[in-house]
Amino acid sequence: MNRVNLAAVAAVITLGFLGGCAMPVSERSVTAYEGARLIVGDGRVIENATLVVEGTKIAHVGGAADVRVPAGATRVSLAGKTVIPMIIDTHVHLSDTRDALIRDLRMRAYYGVSAALSMGTDGYGLLDMRDEAIPGAARFRSAGRGITMPEPGRTTVPYWITTAAEGRKAVEEIAAHKADIVKIWVDARDGKYKKLTPEIYGAIIDEAHKRGLRVTAHIFELEDAKGLIRAGVDVFAHGIRDKDIDDELVAMFKQRPNLVLTPNLPDRGVKADLSWLRASLPADEFKKLEEANTDRPKAQALFGIQARNLAKLNAAGVRITLGTDGNRPWGPHEEMLDMVSAGMTPMQVIVAATRNSAELLRLADAGTLQAGKSADFIVLDANPLDDITNTRRISAVVLRGAAVNRTQPVR
Repeated sequence: MNRVNLAAVAAVITLGFLGGCAMPVSERSVTAYEGARLIVGDGRVIENATLVVEGTKIAHVGGAADVRVPAGATRVSLAGKTVIPMIIDTHVHLSDTRDALIRDLRMRAYYGVSAALSMGTDGYGLLDMRDEAIPGAARFRSAGRGITMPEPGRTTVPYWITTAAEGRKAVEEIAAHKADIVKIWVDARDGKYKKLTPEIYGAIIDEAHKRGLRVTAHIFELEDAKGLIRAGVDVFAHGIRDKDIDDELVAMFKQRPNLVLTPNLPDRGVKADLSWLRASLPADEFKKLEEANTDRPKAQALFGIQARNLAKLNAAGVRITLGTDGNRPWGPHEEMLDMVSAGMTPMQVIVAATRNSAELLRLADAGTLQAGKSADFIVLDANPLDDITNTRRISAVVLRGAAVNRTQPVR
């Protein structure tokens, strides 16, 4: 059997690089990764683990004493490393051209993200890309065109509606294009616009459910969240942002154990150490981030409301996923720190970002490191259970069994 160290992973498990991305390995190739701490993604940890990858899939996983490495397999030592599933981002807004979208997805893979759900600002022309396994790129999922009341001055990609009948018609079109979920906005934007009314969003949710689709809602206010729960909404794309939640809302969540919260926490408003991004970003882009990297008391107050609300719902056992909004491919690592800062444990955050997020996107082969699932994992230099920022200390990324080229950032 061949033995190699981590520095040779790319050479061992890929046939080479093409266009800056790893080419798929042969379906017959077998690689055993040995000696790491393995965080499964479902709350379990396996010390001194062996992870056997065959082609694009995980063939075997377990403690070293429990896994037989197949004869002829290449063996990669990960002693001293920690392995976690690749992260899944359930709320992003991706680019609207094919080349730019591929770049977005490759940048996500660079930072250890294996799939992303674009939320309501996509035309239908790129939805066929969901079926493509683009080398070195995260998987693409999309809500297509979302639904909102007219919002002059904002994007016109979503359906702008004013009646329940128009809402049902929009859902009919969304279903015809086989979008992954229906996105609605229920937000007056600081009083600038009218919000979808309970009658209208109730009709949208009803029509979506009749067509086998779930509905995710952008919200801001507590009372809107309650109305949406009564109407049967499936997912919240944000936490409540106007005030601290009350016992009634907590009880409503408990009555709906399958209701999902994607907290999408805002900037904490504190000066942060951004040095981990310096090597992966163009100098001018990094400079802009640093210029905005200051202490902001107003932002801290807004974060405090949402952090307290997340802590209450997490304590109540609400199902939580990870989402970042916008189009920052490194954003999940910031969001994971925000979630820990709000009171979640590192393990709870990892489960939210992997298993729970995969289940929300209905990716049956992703989210946990188990036999039969896609070989999507991140090799870390330090344990994120000790410090969640260790998810940023990436030694290697393996996506569908192939090493992602991290020798230079995607540009």
